[in-house]
Amino acid sequence: MVSTIYLVGARASGKTTVGRALARELAFAFVDTDQYLWETLRLSVAELVAREGWEGFRRRETEALQAVTAPGRVIATGGGMVLSTFNREYMRRNGTVFYLQVPVAIMARRLESDPNAAQRPSLTGRSITEEIQEVLASREELYRAAAHHALDGARSVSCVVKQALDLLKVQTG
Repeated sequence: MVSTIYLVGARASGKTTVGRALARELAFAFVDTDQYLWETLRLSVAELVAREGWEGFRRRETEALQAVTAPGRVIATGGGMVLSTFNREYMRRNGTVFYLQVPVAIMARRLESDPNAAQRPSLTGRSITEEIQEVLASREELYRAAAHHALDGARSVSCVVKQALDLLKVQTG
C-alpha cells in the first residue's frame, strides 16, 4: 500500500472533500495543508498573505507540506502547492499524487456557493470564472507534472474515490 497520498488541483477542485472520503476508505488520517497552517499559525490563507506576502505564504506552504507528510495520510494541498519545483518533486518522491481535474464552470459554481470564499484571496482580481481560467492556464502543466494520476473531479465523490482506489490497487498490486 502507498504510504502517503497527495491531492493537487485548483481551488474548488474537491481536494478536501475527496481527501476526507479517500482517507476514510483507506483508514488513513486526513490533513489539509491550508487547515494545518490555520491550526499552527492561527491565520487564514488571506491573513497570512496579507502579513507575509505571497512569497512568505508559499514558504510556509512548503514547510507545512513537509511537516504533514507521513505514512498513512491523505493530504489535500493548496492550489498553488505545485508552483514550487521542490514541492512537486517532494510529493512525487514521497507518495502518490492525484490531480483532481475539474471543468472551469464547475469550479466557478463551487466557489460561488462556498461560504469560505472570503477566506481565499483572489489571485488575479478578476471574476471567479476568469480567475480560474487564468490560473489553470498557468498551472495545468504543473498539476500534470506533479501527478502520478489524474482523476475526474467532476464526478461524484464516491466515483472519484473509487477511481483513486482502483489506481492505487494497480500501482501496488
